[in-house]
Amino acid sequence: MECNRDEAIRAKEIAEQKLMENDISGAHKFALKAQKMYPGLDGLSQFMEVVNVYVAHEKKTRGEVDFYGVLALDPSADDEAVRKQYKKLALALHPDKNKSVGADGAFKIVSEAWSVLHDRSKRTMTEKKRATTNEGVKKPTTTYSRKKKKGESSSH
Repeated sequence: MECNRDEAIRAKEIAEQKLMENDISGAHKFALKAQKMYPGLDGLSQFMEVVNVYVAHEKKTRGEVDFYGVLALDPSADDEAVRKQYKKLALALHPDKNKSVGADGAFKIVSEAWSVLHDRSKRTMTEKKRATTNEGVKKPTTTYSRKKKKGESSSH
């Protein structure tokens, strides 16, 4: 089992390096690998929280950050759920509590999500953009009709 621990430490170190290089998907891949090899590795759960925030922040829809995704919330979440999840993540990611690589950046991302989602007007604007984006994905319904030939009647 000590071998797995050493490999997990190495994978976590690679993940931290990838995060510093702004290779979010690479960091996520190696962090998951470390977690799979040795789930109880010191600092790994904190680092995973950091990486998950960066992964959620990177997923954008038409250039817009999904702040619900950053807070790991469903878009239908009420104000209380948003507040609770923000507090939970802010406490877990605060640089004074979380010494993981990238914790300060993840904390700023979560704070940005909070500033958008707790302000009623900003949240409404975000939801309108999401609705517009979702509508834009739908395929238009177009009906095609065959041109009638001369002398052809409309009843079949």
